[in-house]
This record gives sequence, C-alpha cells and structure tokens, in this order.
Amino acid sequence: MASSLARRRFLERSAAAAAGTLAVAAAGAAASRKIRVGVIGCGSVSHAYLPHLARSPFVELVSVCDIVPERAVAAAKAHGIAEHHAGVEAMLGGAAFDLFVNLTDMQEHERLNRLAIAAGRHVWSEKPIANSVAAAADLLALAKRGGTRLWAAPTVVASPQFATMVNLLGENRLGRVAAAHASYGHTGPDWAPFFYAEGGGSLPDLGVYPLTTLTGLLGPARHVTAMVSTVTPTRTIKGRGEIAVVAEDNAQVLLDHGSGVISHVQCGFNYFSARSHDERSQHHHSLTIAGSAGTLALAGYDWAPHGVDLATRDHGGEFQRLSREPGGYAWENGASLAAESLATGRELPITPEQAIHVLEIMQAAVEAQRTGRRVTLETTFTWPIRGLSEV
Repeated sequence: MASSLARRRFLERSAAAAAGTLAVAAAGAAASRKIRVGVIGCGSVSHAYLPHLARSPFVELVSVCDIVPERAVAAAKAHGIAEHHAGVEAMLGGAAFDLFVNLTDMQEHERLNRLAIAAGRHVWSEKPIANSVAAAADLLALAKRGGTRLWAAPTVVASPQFATMVNLLGENRLGRVAAAHASYGHTGPDWAPFFYAEGGGSLPDLGVYPLTTLTGLLGPARHVTAMVSTVTPTRTIKGRGEIAVVAEDNAQVLLDHGSGVISHVQCGFNYFSARSHDERSQHHHSLTIAGSAGTLALAGYDWAPHGVDLATRDHGGEFQRLSREPGGYAWENGASLAAESLATGRELPITPEQAIHVLEIMQAAVEAQRTGRRVTLETTFTWPIRGLSEV
C-alpha cells in the first residue's frame, strides 16, 4: 500500500476533482475559454451526456453525429446545436471543434477514436477505449505525437466517495489490507445487440467500473485468474428479435495486487434484482475492502455512490456512514471534466494509462478462461492516482 503521506498529497491535489464538479465554476470563476465539443452517438447514453455538457461553462456544443440521422437531428434541435451529421467523416470535416466525445457502440470506439485523433481532436471515449490493449496503446501514442489528449470512461475515481476511501486507507484505518470484493450485475440490456457481440460482454459494460475502482484503491494488478461463461445463449433485442450471444455474460475475476493483497470482481447479465437497476434503489454494499482491523464498504454502485461505510475494531465493529453527499458527481460527467481540463489546464485523476490497464485485465480474464492459466499483466499506471494539480 502507498504511504499515508502519498495519499494525503493525493487528497490535497484532488479534492475538487473528486467531487466530480466543475470546481472553478462553483467557485465563481469564469471559464478561461470555451472548449468546442462534437458528440458522436445520439442514442441512450447521450440523453445523459448532452444535458451535462450543455450546463458546463467550459463547453460549446457545435456538432452531433449519428448513423441514424433522425437521432442526430433530434439531439441538435433539443440542445441548440448548429450542425448534425450522419457520418464521422462529415462531422470531422464540418465545423471545427476541439473535443470529440465518443458515445457509440463499444466495438466502434477504437476506429472512431483513431479517426478523431488523426484529425487533431482531443478524445473523451465511453468504455472501452479500444478493442485490444495493443490498439489502445497505439491510440495513446498517436495522441501524444499529435499533441492531443485521450481519456476514457468510467469516472469512478473522481467521486468524493472514492476520495474518502483513499483517505481511510491512507490513515491505516483498516489495519493490514488483505482482500476486496465487488459485485455488479443486472439481467442485461435489451435495446442493442452490441453488448452480446464479439468485443462486448458484462466485463466491458459492468465489470469495468469496480475494476477501475479497485485498481485505483489497491494499485495496479499484477496477475489475473478468472472464469467467464455464457449463461443465456440467445437474447431478444427490441426491434431486432432474437440474437445469438457471443460474448460472456457471466464473469468472476481474481486479481493479485502484490504485497499479499487480493481482490475479486463478479459481474453479469443474469443477476435478478428485486429493485429496478437505478442509482436510487441500489444502495446495498457493492464493494467491500477487508483488513486486519476494519472493513470498508461502498453503499450503492461506484457509478452512483450513496456513501462510504466504515467498521473498525476501535469503534465496536459497527458500520458508520461517511461521505453521504455526491458532491455533484455523476457518471456522465467525464466529457465535461475533460473540457474543464482542456480549458483550465487542471489535470484529472482519470488517465488513459489506467483505462488501458483495466482493458488488459478484462481481456486477461477471457484468456484465463480459455487457457485455464493465471495471466501475468504487462501494463500499469502511476499509483496512487493524482488529482487536479495546483494552478
């Protein structure tokens, strides 16, 4: 584990970012400049992203694009956006913009991100960042050569609850940390087939969240052991009928973080819940970290946290609720934070290196199932995670 001093420095630098807010705007400071934003993918996810971007004082929405032209037209009309396009080439050749926000099917992220970077655009991508670790690394190298920035969802390391957990671990409130567990699942999307196609699955859609949180809290993984399976061989998709399921829809992943620390993530598209899968009703402990002197738990999912619960030997072993308020954090805030970073120069705790590491974990899980072997990871990222740098 990192030293308490390192974690305190992280908190000092990241308080604003961890709140997930547009910190400078909240303090009453005017945006130094507007970042011109183009959004590709006007489906369901855009209904959360576009309003968040429209509220940002750092953003000027200039262009939207979708392969279903009617969706792009509707998005442009709803948010007063001047241009709408049916293809990425027309979008990149149209009105100039700085930040390319990619909300398309996950298998398309790599291709579209590459085109945008080659055209000199900064990129915020929904997860995953690419279809392979090698391709993701190549995208990052291409961006660095061209002087552009690349980020990818999820934004879980930017929540105040994540910062609280970092602080408690840094204060050694749990004693010697031994293990962690996270669980995230529902009965599976029925509105698009890409979740079940090659390159999809419950890991890149769901498992990516706790894998990002746990590597952020416990450090990069060194080895992966896993089992994945397909429980439901066919799915019925609205407007498409029945499709064959190719990707896994059930995963159990074991991570070795070094120094004896082990974590486990389970996820799947076959998890019934008595409550609807939304941020209000899911307030159970979705993630726990156990140590020799205490247990730390996240109430709610890390993309919509309700609070942090801490139980320690020194306080009778009963959970105490900490960090209740979201502080303006929202899972859809990533592109807005990227625009703020570009406008102000403040660095985000969200990094492409961690996104690539988590992508390798997910692909190593599939490899572990295929071979029956423990997989050694090659990627890493700077840890502990840094937040906004002082300006």
